[in-house]
Amino acid sequence: MPSSSFSALLLGVATVRSFYLPGIKPHEYAFQEGVKIKVNKLDSVLTQLPYDYYALPFCAPTSGVKRDAENLGEIMSGDSIENSAYAVEMMLPTECSRLCTKTYSKKQLRAFAEKIEEKYRVNLIVDNLPAAQKFKTIVSDGEHETEDFIYEKGYPLGYVAASNGKKLVMLNNHVDLVILYHDNPRYEGNRIVGFEVQPRSIAHPTSSNGGGGEELQCASGDVVRIASPSVADSLEVVWSYSVMFEESEVQWASRWDPYLKMQDPQIHWFSILNSFMIVIFLSGMVAMILMRALHKDLRRYNAEQTQEEIEQQQEETGWKLVHGDVFRTPARPNLFACIIGTGVQVFAMCLLTLTFAALGFLSPANRGSLMTTLMLLFVFMGILAGFFSARCYKMFGETNWQAQTLQTALLFPTVNFVVFFFLNLCVWHEGSSGAVPFGTMFSLLILWFGISVPLVYLGAYFGYKREVVTFPCATNELLRMIPVQPWYMQRHFAVLVGGVLPFGAVFIEVFFIMSSIWLHHYYYMFGFLLLVFVILILTSAEITIVMTYFQLCAEDWRWWWRSVLTAGSSAAYLFAYSILYFYTKLDIESGPTHWVSSLLYFGYMALVSIAFFLVTGTIGFYATYQFVHKIYDAIKVE
Repeated sequence: MPSSSFSALLLGVATVRSFYLPGIKPHEYAFQEGVKIKVNKLDSVLTQLPYDYYALPFCAPTSGVKRDAENLGEIMSGDSIENSAYAVEMMLPTECSRLCTKTYSKKQLRAFAEKIEEKYRVNLIVDNLPAAQKFKTIVSDGEHETEDFIYEKGYPLGYVAASNGKKLVMLNNHVDLVILYHDNPRYEGNRIVGFEVQPRSIAHPTSSNGGGGEELQCASGDVVRIASPSVADSLEVVWSYSVMFEESEVQWASRWDPYLKMQDPQIHWFSILNSFMIVIFLSGMVAMILMRALHKDLRRYNAEQTQEEIEQQQEETGWKLVHGDVFRTPARPNLFACIIGTGVQVFAMCLLTLTFAALGFLSPANRGSLMTTLMLLFVFMGILAGFFSARCYKMFGETNWQAQTLQTALLFPTVNFVVFFFLNLCVWHEGSSGAVPFGTMFSLLILWFGISVPLVYLGAYFGYKREVVTFPCATNELLRMIPVQPWYMQRHFAVLVGGVLPFGAVFIEVFFIMSSIWLHHYYYMFGFLLLVFVILILTSAEITIVMTYFQLCAEDWRWWWRSVLTAGSSAAYLFAYSILYFYTKLDIESGPTHWVSSLLYFGYMALVSIAFFLVTGTIGFYATYQFVHKIYDAIKVE
């Protein structure tokens, strides 16, 4: 592996660089060596339903269609990489070569037209680089304007135009393939560092219009119309391509940079600064509570005073008055412990995945690696779910640990599997390549019941072996009456207010993540995302501590569930934002697949919101538990 590639692995967390795992060797192509052009799925932002390339009657290779081996992440993402009929040799440009000639029936033309109207894009791959259209753009800094280029993955299958009030659909039957290579005397051959594509619609001479035998010419201005009043019941289409090679100064280790240059780093820094200000504000409030209010309360409470002085102080402050109820077992302790255990599991999965991604181990060059890592880490973190769920359950003095452990192992995965299975049936019904095969579904069940569930039980075993957690204050036998709360301290209002700041701290990054998922952009700002995740931890912990302190001062001792819901309510804002995003940013048109696309979007966003609730709620609980345990451990109780 060249030193430049290894250096890229060690760059700062905020840089937009393409990373490769140590040991991945670039391929040097010799002169006239065959360059494999592979095809990937057809995708569209209007339907969210990918299709296999050969689902449409394109030109197939004479040796037959062969699919590349896929990892678990690629299968789950609907990627299907196959060989193609393109014949390309290194450093041998070709001009207007015939790929094949096919005669299409009216039904086949209608299938092409439907995909073109739904704005489907064709994806090609060379040397693990995706094909991209190159567009010129003008960048202005307020004083000067400079030219820059942006990349858009794939190329459109065709385009729609209007003539005299009638809709015309044109098919892009020709592509200009531009392969960028880097030449260096340190090694033999050339390395491919870029793959650009420009589509065109060219009406080549065919046997039906008196041609077809002569050499192709790609300078024709006529286009291939597949949906117009003049199209017959069948149409002969000549598919063609041109290949050009251009030398580039881009190093092999940096060849993904143009694909990943999709977000302005300044916007991300603004997001970090905005979130950091929220953390400073909350930290100031927590410091004020701990250093002024609590310190003053504890000093006065622990001092030698008369009974009259103590009674006067009890009328002034309320958090100390509920020490006999603050550690009372909450309602539904089994469900509470299950949520906390699963929250730790999802939290550990997210933190480890972001750490690996920020270090460069989950590059887009390693297709499917991100999805595979997420699923495997979730399975193996089941041991943490069992351990922390058992510790929490035992803390409440409960004894039915078998049912509790089973609930922890099954509850959240069951919700995910049921929703995923139903959505997968809908995708399969539409014939999309995004449908996960039933064999893979069976493999997921093996991972779940064969690895995850036993690990949950193993973690629970070690959790129950530990000594029970002791509270600093004994619990009274009689419940203390909770006084009437002011409107701003009512449960639902206080919970919803608590979720605003955690969501506000990650709002901008959420926008970029959703754009990468639903608008098919590349996302590789994992360094920024890791920083934002740390800020989310701090924000969730601090806002929950502040809200719990105010609650205890109002003599409301029911903080267990409130600590989870306060920070966890940010998930409600996330789902509400996903609804807004659907109607303002996505352009899913009405049609036969409209309901499936909408169902996919809201189904998966609901699962993401549930996971977000588990993470933030668990953070809020553990932060609040440490806070409550600390302050009640410091007071003198007669």
